[in-house]
Formats: sequence, C-alpha cells, structure tokens
Amino acid sequence: MDPLRVGIVGIGNISGIYLKNLSGYRSTTVVAVADISRERAEKAASEYSVPNVLTPEELLAHPDVDLVLNLTIPAVHGEIAMKAVSNGKHVYNEKPLTIELDEAHALVKTAKDKGVRVGCAPDTFLGAGIQTAIKVIDSGKIGDVVAGQAFMMGHGPEAWHPSPEFFYKRGGGPMLDMGPYYITALVALFGGVVRTTGMTRASFPTRTVGSGDLKGSIITVETPTHLAGVMEMQGGAIVELTTSFDVYHSSHDWKNPITIYGSEGTMRVPDPNSFGGPVLVRRHDEEEWTEMPLEHGFAENSRGLGVLDIAYAIQENRPQRVTGDLALHVLDTMLSFEKSSNSGTHQVLTTTVSRPEAMAIDQYKDEVPTPVAE
Repeated sequence: MDPLRVGIVGIGNISGIYLKNLSGYRSTTVVAVADISRERAEKAASEYSVPNVLTPEELLAHPDVDLVLNLTIPAVHGEIAMKAVSNGKHVYNEKPLTIELDEAHALVKTAKDKGVRVGCAPDTFLGAGIQTAIKVIDSGKIGDVVAGQAFMMGHGPEAWHPSPEFFYKRGGGPMLDMGPYYITALVALFGGVVRTTGMTRASFPTRTVGSGDLKGSIITVETPTHLAGVMEMQGGAIVELTTSFDVYHSSHDWKNPITIYGSEGTMRVPDPNSFGGPVLVRRHDEEEWTEMPLEHGFAENSRGLGVLDIAYAIQENRPQRVTGDLALHVLDTMLSFEKSSNSGTHQVLTTTVSRPEAMAIDQYKDEVPTPVAE
C-alpha cells in the first residue's frame, strides 16, 4: 500500500516522537511540517528528512498532504482541524479534540460530510498495556466488572515546562490535559460513559514558572486545577476519576493508577499515558498478584499508532479505532465534571460511543520502525 502522507502543524515538545515514529513506519510518511516559527520547522525537517517546510496555511491546502497531524495548542485545535477537513484532508488532533463541545460536534459532522476521517490522541489505549487489560476483562478472569478508580495527581507542569501558561487557561487544567488518557482508556475497558457527577476547584490563584526563559513569571489560574468525578459506564459499572495539579505527594501507585474491580477479582492497569507497563491481576482466591504477559509488541512510546491505524483503515475500508466520535465523547465527559460541579446536578451525556475494537495480536506486526536518515 502507498504510505499515508502526513503534514504536521505545530513543532513543539511532543512533535519529536511523532516525527520519529511516523517517519519510521512503513505505511506512513511525513511530507511537510509547519510552525509559526519557521526556524523550528526547518530544524525538524532537517533532522527527520522532511521534504517540505511550509506555512500552516500552505500545509493545510497542500496537494501532497493526505492527513494533517495537528499538534498546535488546545485553543486552536478546532480551528486548524476544521480548515483541514474543509480542504478535504483527514486530520488527527493532539488531545483534546477541541476545547468547546459545539466546535467538536461541528468538526466531526463536517468531516463526515466531506468524506474524510477525524482521529484524536491519545492512541495509548492501542498499546500493549491497555490492550492486555481489555483481554483480561473479556476473558472473564476477574468476572463481571463492578467498579473502577483512577488517579492522576501531581503539582502541575510549571516546574519543568518551558511555556506552561496554557495549562492554566481556559481549555487547560489537569482534566483536559491528562483526562483524555484516562477517560479514553476507561471507555476502551468499559464502554462509553452514561452520566457523571463532579466537584472542582482551583486551589491556588497563581503559578510561578520554574524553568526556561520564562522562569519567575507569574501565571494567573483561570481553570479548575483539582477535579473529582464519578462516572456511570455502559453496563452499570461506577468509576471514580480524580485529576489534580494541586498535590505534591500521593499514595497512589504511579505505575498502575487505574484499578478495576470485578465480581471475581481485581486488576491494576498501567499508566494510560504510556503504551506498556505491568498489568496485575489477583482473583478472590489468590494471595498474590500475577503480572500478565503483554498482548503485543507496541509497549514503548508508539505515539502515532493512531495515525497508522487510520492508514490501514483507509486501505482496508473500515473504521479506525481512534475516531472523532470517541474523542467527542471523551470531551463531552471531561467538560461534564465542571458543569456538574457548577450546577450541583448529575450530567447525562449528550454523546454515545461504542467500545473501540480491540487490537489483534498480530496487528501491524510488520510495522517495525526503520532508522531515520541522519
């Protein structure tokens, strides 16, 4: 099959791993990069042998680009993606899909009208860790799923991120930043979310940048930074999720921040921000935890696996696993916690989504990344 030709808009912290992987997979190729800083784009193009350095507007309309990989800041995800699909391009956004639910609905509808595909990070649930956990559930090893708990707790990215202001503005915060990993993984494990309830707060009115050129700068916090929510999942399981930029230390296991409780036992699921990690199972009649063998080889940092799945889905004329509908449902869920907190009521989700199809054991086994030319 001909490789899917990818153009990347936004050359920031996350772009390097996408460039590395998508330049190495046999079924994808990066043909263009664009950034508001042409210098950054040129440096990336040189390092990864990308033939075209363009302006964002040029890339969004370029005839050699099949799919736009949108790595811009969250506030412009919707704008860039809408321009791409309006130009007849497939698009794959970094998370979240957009920061406004209406904007996300419009993007998904426009893409369907145009006959192009929308995907969105995270694709980590396609990795060996979460896929192994899905296999455990489907095998019945822990019985019927009853409940779950998930935690992402720390003190925010301002200590290390060179430009962390957007994390504390509208469209930021720990839920829209890290929630996509957790909720996408939970949907892959349980199915979609039916309704939610939540409580939120912003514990500190300002943040101080701790590194880089902006060190010492003060950020005014404009979004909740501690969110605790409860989700009723398809099938009736109840799942608790806490995301926070407000705590220094936590007793929760960072290697296995998700726990699934079944009628016959318990499973500890690895970090959904990674592709591998240990999957631990303990049935009701066992005294020790057992680490399960991982389901497939995508256990390292495989960002871009969702784009690769789109490439195969186009060739095979099937839906991809990381869909716009999935990302829309995840966004609907994330935004519902603050709505619930502000209104003091349960939120019934306006979107639904089916549980994504599990990866086959040998899926993409031939897609071993090849070395990128120096």
